[in-house]
Amino acid sequence: MSLPVDGLVAVYPAPKEAFQLHRLPLREPRRGEVLVRVRMCTICRSDIHSYLGHRPNPTPGVLGHEIIGSIVALGEGVERDMRGDRLAVGDRITWSEFFVPDEGFHAQVLDLPQKSVGLGKYGHLSVDQDPNHHGGFGQFCYVLPRSWILRVPAELSDAEATPVNCGVATAVCLVEQAAIRPGGAVVIQGLGLLGLYAAAIAKTRGAGRVIGIDGVAARRAMGERFGCDAVIDPAGLSDDGLIARVRAQCPPVGPDAVIEICGDPSVVPQGLAMLREGGVCVIGGLVSPGAWASIDLNQVLRKLITLRGVHNYHPRHLLEALDFVVAQRNRYPFGEMVDGRYRLDQVGEAIRDADERRVIRAAILP
Repeated sequence: MSLPVDGLVAVYPAPKEAFQLHRLPLREPRRGEVLVRVRMCTICRSDIHSYLGHRPNPTPGVLGHEIIGSIVALGEGVERDMRGDRLAVGDRITWSEFFVPDEGFHAQVLDLPQKSVGLGKYGHLSVDQDPNHHGGFGQFCYVLPRSWILRVPAELSDAEATPVNCGVATAVCLVEQAAIRPGGAVVIQGLGLLGLYAAAIAKTRGAGRVIGIDGVAARRAMGERFGCDAVIDPAGLSDDGLIARVRAQCPPVGPDAVIEICGDPSVVPQGLAMLREGGVCVIGGLVSPGAWASIDLNQVLRKLITLRGVHNYHPRHLLEALDFVVAQRNRYPFGEMVDGRYRLDQVGEAIRDADERRVIRAAILP
């Protein structure tokens, strides 16, 4: 089957500038590559931060890394996904949000391939860089060598499957790092898509008490459907009042873990104050530089607190994320979180709606 000669992409020339539709050439996938037709790309908070210039991103660029697509062509050497299932033209696939140049020290010795030197990320490359189509805001995307690929089961809808390779996999990693024990209590600071998934994963893994904090009423309502035993509106509460409210929900000594996933550094000191002695604080939403907070480190020392950061995820979390969604799709309404759908020529509107929290997850349908 011959390939199309080109494909549409939504390019932003510089931060905050209007998106422009361009037709860019397509080529046969090279060794280790896969060419897919993008079925859906959901907008992650980091896409918004990049577009607004809050984090470095090369421009002119094509954003979008939460993607699923149908295989158009397989490059030489690509035969199976990371589970060992055979791949074929027409298969729906998801893949890791990043790709690594080689098996270096971070991967082989530290078991941190997601921190490999020279790591690249989809939706974080200049549109001028070959092969041009490497983001989700376009009709096509090349899956580049040393990505981790998974075939999407037929029973999953596109809306259920698309957030798996970023939001869900990151939530799996967050909950793992929180070290939640059966019957334990966890606080989720922020009930966007990642927070909702973190709540559901924590509950499924045996958490006895899950408390969600968010200032948006619709998100608190969703939290109650995704495993939260209690939801709290922080509006009108002082720091001390919010801390006391949470600790009262987690007798006798407070929550075992707090997961920050709202992107506001001011909530980190609150989380540390909520925790019981020996608790764990996991930071997952502060993805842009300059996320400063004033912390009394004596509190960390005195309370024996463990503070952990999560950025990207281990490839195993991608596999676990897909399996979690498949196993729990009849328990939790995952597809409903993708509550805004936009054409490729509406990317600017989608970014605005997502930034202003009018939707939980905006989806581009190119």
